[in-house]
Amino acid sequence: KTFLEIGVFHGVTARNICELLSQIHSGDFKYIGLDLFEKSKENLLEVIPNTEFKNPFKQIYFKYIKRQDPYSIEAVKELLKKFNSNIHLLKGNSNKILKKLDMKKIDFVFIDGGHDYKTVVNDLNNCKEVINFHGTVLCDDYNLGSAPGVKQAIDEFVLENNYKCEIICENRFAKIELS
Repeated sequence: KTFLEIGVFHGVTARNICELLSQIHSGDFKYIGLDLFEKSKENLLEVIPNTEFKNPFKQIYFKYIKRQDPYSIEAVKELLKKFNSNIHLLKGNSNKILKKLDMKKIDFVFIDGGHDYKTVVNDLNNCKEVINFHGTVLCDDYNLGSAPGVKQAIDEFVLENNYKCEIICENRFAKIELS
């Protein structure tokens, strides 16, 4: 019933997850989304996703009609407004914020935030409680050639903690659970 997404980006996955959770749990669920949501002095070293759309209609829509950065927390809140009472968006760096969350209350984590080795290691280590309490952690971009640190961090984490790891969808996702 409680889903944590690390790396919300534009919120499309968040909306799809909320739709699914709403159907499964008859509207009784909690979605927590964590992302930087902007470029700032504090996160200069972080890789911010490319927010430029290849589709010119999307560019026009956000720039001239919405007058909104699609990566902003406000834009994501608006996209998820149907689920306003179920969502909690957290703005900041997962290296700091995850330590403050009560991970025992989370059933499922989707990790798709920072793709450098140290950030993935941090995110996984902070999600150990979820796995140990019979939850699941799903990591995106497992075998992404441009981010080899993701695969390395996941492989080491699974080996060190004797967890079960299933690689799914053509090496894109790593599903981590108790052995």
